[in-house]
Amino acid sequence: MPLINVRTSLPAVKDGSALLQELSTALAEQTGKPEAYVMTLLETGVPMTFAGSADPCAYVEVKSIGALRPPAMTAAFCELIQTRTGIPANRIYIGFDDVQASCWGWNGSTFG
Repeated sequence: MPLINVRTSLPAVKDGSALLQELSTALAEQTGKPEAYVMTLLETGVPMTFAGSADPCAYVEVKSIGALRPPAMTAAFCELIQTRTGIPANRIYIGFDDVQASCWGWNGSTFG
């Protein structure tokens, strides 16, 4: 049920599939939830500005049923994304959403 969605203004990310796998592993570790339930998304070429500049930037959404630790996750995901894309951590925003189990659907039902 954990989800991480990375949107970036970069036209492409070198070896995006490897980044997705690294994000999947990291999100499972950070939440303590099985990676079998983790979903990752990467959207490139998104028109974006940050601080009035069109320099490369990213917006990251992290959603989960509990298990969110924003300070630790922010540090971990900013470091990973900066390392893999070159986008400076100070040009990355991360939004966290703790979703109720009854509002998260999967396999024809919800988790709560």
